[in-house]
Amino acid sequence: MKLFDPHGFGSSVVSYAGLLEKIEILRSTLRWAPRLERAEIEKLLNQSNALRDEVMQLSRKERFIEAAAEVPDTLDALDALDALDAPGKPEALAPSAHRRREALIARSFIFEGIFGDNPKLLAALEIAEKAAPTDLPVLIDGESGTGKELMAKVIHANGARADRPYISVNCGAIPDNLLESELFGHRRGAFTGASSDRKGKFESAHTGTIFLDEIGELPLQGQVKLLRVLESHEIQRVGSDEPIAVDTRIVAATNRNLRELAAQGQFREDLFYRLSVIHVTLPALRERSDEIPLLIAWFGDEAAGQLKRRPVKLTPKLRDFLLTYAYPGNIRELRNLVYRLSCLAGDTADIEHLPDDIRPKPTVPVLRAVETESPGASLSLSDAKRAASDEAERAFLERGLQETGGTVAELARRCEMNRSHLQMLLKKHGIRSKDFRHADKASHEKDS
Repeated sequence: MKLFDPHGFGSSVVSYAGLLEKIEILRSTLRWAPRLERAEIEKLLNQSNALRDEVMQLSRKERFIEAAAEVPDTLDALDALDALDAPGKPEALAPSAHRRREALIARSFIFEGIFGDNPKLLAALEIAEKAAPTDLPVLIDGESGTGKELMAKVIHANGARADRPYISVNCGAIPDNLLESELFGHRRGAFTGASSDRKGKFESAHTGTIFLDEIGELPLQGQVKLLRVLESHEIQRVGSDEPIAVDTRIVAATNRNLRELAAQGQFREDLFYRLSVIHVTLPALRERSDEIPLLIAWFGDEAAGQLKRRPVKLTPKLRDFLLTYAYPGNIRELRNLVYRLSCLAGDTADIEHLPDDIRPKPTVPVLRAVETESPGASLSLSDAKRAASDEAERAFLERGLQETGGTVAELARRCEMNRSHLQMLLKKHGIRSKDFRHADKASHEKDS
């Protein structure tokens, strides 16, 4: 989102309070304007109300950006301390991810929503920022629910075509027999049911951006047609031999590995290279765990607005679960969970409001049941597996901290794990890294 205005207001930051005050004055003035017809007054009032809502929405988004900025400062300091304590102290610490994010915002980078300090995501955003002003094709890949369409909108919003059409097409949702007509349009009488001329998606996106979602689902025949458009910048409507020039920026997305599909003959290799001039990969949410608290607050506020209620509160147990859950459905799953909690819970949501298939089961009673109950006792295999998995996870973390002398940064490096996610796992099991530092120190003193 654009938080900075280099022109006007005497400041780089928009004064929301001043804007709101002017809007309220405008509304009061218009309400008693004697020379306007009633219909004109109502129209202007509606416009001012809409403007006020937009300003409030933008103000809410800025508060989340500011909240996000408060967390990484502490994490930077902790990372620095852990890095200095780690074996083989580095000569220089890596550049702060927090500073990279601040630099994006300072450059008036337009982003709808929030983003944290994950290096992989920041790298993707920096690529998008550089690619946006160009007309080069962009291919975005990543797991389902990681925000590929949002990234496409970011590229469009930060480019020279921002005020031009943005057309989204789900390639996997179009029947094969209608694909060509949907993308390129048709002439009247071209086929049964074609009662009039019709523009296709490419014509509708002329001078703007077309987003081809799930491009990996496009059949081979459609791939040939798309390749021709990329090469000639022309289309032909179904039932017509007349070429139509189109000036359209193409952004495609997929959750499949197009290189592998090309090797298997399911995707044209020449089309892959045409689409992936700029290639952006979005990391899964489990690799961006620093964003989870921000997203919970963001979606909680969003859900409250739609449901017309106050944001739901979370019990500590539920919050711990949401911070450590793996989210196979990524950001989309987290959003749906928060909406579910906001709808089903009263003022406070708890574990019981989660879906049954992901709701955690008590581990201690299950372990006791495994050890003490008779062979005929009622105990599900899934409960036993889950309990054993938690115990194995705890044992792994404790052994790792013992080997690294309680240095979390070193353990995260060895496990190739995000440091903040590792901290959440330690919190989940009640493990304190400093206990292992003391134990390691005592062991060294005893040996000496």
